[in-house]
Amino acid sequence: TTKTSRVPIIGFDERGYLNARRWKPGDDPYTLYAFNQRESERIPSNRALRDTRHYRCTTLHYDSDLPPTTIIITFHNEARSTLLRTIRSVLNRTPVHLIHEIILVDDFSNDESDCQLLTKLPKVKCLRNNKREGLIRSRVRGADAARAGVLTFLDSHCEVNKDWLPPLLHRIKQDSTRVVSPVIDIINMDTFAYVAASADLRGGFDWSLHFKWEQLSPEQRADRIDPTQPIKTPIIAGGLFVIDKSWFNHLGKYDTAMDIWGGENFEISFRVWQCGGSLEILPCSRVGHVFRKKHPYVFPEGNANTYIKNTRRTAEVWMDDFRLFYYSARPAARGKSYGDRVELRKKLKCKSFKWYLDNVYPELKYVCVVNCAIKVQCQEKKPSQGQAVQRGAVSAGSNP
Repeated sequence: TTKTSRVPIIGFDERGYLNARRWKPGDDPYTLYAFNQRESERIPSNRALRDTRHYRCTTLHYDSDLPPTTIIITFHNEARSTLLRTIRSVLNRTPVHLIHEIILVDDFSNDESDCQLLTKLPKVKCLRNNKREGLIRSRVRGADAARAGVLTFLDSHCEVNKDWLPPLLHRIKQDSTRVVSPVIDIINMDTFAYVAASADLRGGFDWSLHFKWEQLSPEQRADRIDPTQPIKTPIIAGGLFVIDKSWFNHLGKYDTAMDIWGGENFEISFRVWQCGGSLEILPCSRVGHVFRKKHPYVFPEGNANTYIKNTRRTAEVWMDDFRLFYYSARPAARGKSYGDRVELRKKLKCKSFKWYLDNVYPELKYVCVVNCAIKVQCQEKKPSQGQAVQRGAVSAGSNP
């Protein structure tokens, strides 16, 4: 069991903070947050976690002068128990000199004290939106306010594990164009048990821009002599990653015309790869995440419509003529507005989506039929040897 360096909390009334919003006997414990609120509240805010890394990770050494980071956590009506546990896990398992600040962005939650009371915790600051903005615009607000040179985005229902941050900062220090993500362990939405995820996974997707976890192919696994090596990934889940702030700004931050949730991980992943960066998953960094089967909050335009609007913006800007495969998979996307990010791509002189398919994700197969409207040299790709892995219907990160 991992020993935690418990950070003393002075002036913060944890019991009062949690008791004010507790589950009431007789109520359905899943109604408010789409996970078991009753079970979450039974678990201490600073519980110990099993170290889920490969044993070789404990032998690695990192630079002593790693850059400090601003940790940005956005939320909307998050359960107080999970929000507090996210923050306390960061405080307990992160070298204090590596945390410049923890910025909470409250996306117009019903009770503003959910956020404000947490500013009594070390390093914590609170920003509150005066209307519902959604994950993407909330993250940009947090990033703009950040004073550290490196940004770390976390979801509001996570628990970081032992030595999670140094591997991420080390890779950024070596190359500021890298965007790095931890292995995302599973926190069970019913029992809140912390379960290790496979380290042989990477992000993938299909032509409908549906995210999925994929097993590395046998060839890719054979190439991995060292299990601590970073894994190149075509796409990140979106909720948990670290990026250099100057690089984030240079790339155009997030597409702030996207609404609420969904599709932003595709947009930023394509943009990073096509515009000169890379995406990695680091097996020696582990963060647990509560995977839910549905969203507990309301989408003003509906869940499906919002996702389609956001992914169409991504397809039109970054996928070139391959966007026709997206429209074939999602006919409802035709006719949705998609905005003006095309100029950003021209300004950054980014590579084509054909380059991305050839060099980053050759496993994504595509077939051209007679009279295919796509103006590229098409061929049938071999089916991916990676096997899709289901962790939860709502992927990490993508829930404010």
